[in-house]
Amino acid sequence: MNLTVINGLPAHVLFVHFVIVLVPLTALALVACAIWPGSARRLGLLLPILAFVTLASVPVATNAGEWLQAHVGSDPLVRAHAQLGDGLLPWALGLFVISAVVWWTARRSAPAPGGSSGAAWSPSVLVRGVITVLSLAVAIGAVVDVYRIGDSGAKAAWHDAYSKTATSNHGG
Repeated sequence: MNLTVINGLPAHVLFVHFVIVLVPLTALALVACAIWPGSARRLGLLLPILAFVTLASVPVATNAGEWLQAHVGSDPLVRAHAQLGDGLLPWALGLFVISAVVWWTARRSAPAPGGSSGAAWSPSVLVRGVITVLSLAVAIGAVVDVYRIGDSGAKAAWHDAYSKTATSNHGG
């Protein structure tokens, strides 16, 4: 499968939708699991797997975007979008790393097998607080970055591609 063109369309316009959905979804799941460790235990390995898929989707979309950039005319809006897009990978990596920490912490603090109510290990309030603050910071940063990248991409794609007034060919 060619990861630059799919069914005649530039793959970037398809792959970015994975990023647009996965980054906020992962950010929301991370924050929920950091604030409520019980949800992290219920989600289990799903949280870091979701974060890994999110992380993997970013370079796929970026690579397809670089191909597309090379196949469109030189445009400052496209260059600005590409430059912003290059900054998403560290945020996605942060989501993955902190998701793994939240999962590991929840796993280690799970109730011991055999029905005892005590946990094998319980993180201090300070550790939980730091994890929660880091989760919030990275989640907000990642979502804001996706918004900025998407906004710049939409402006690059549509800046002169439509009429601000309805045309007479509107079908009715």
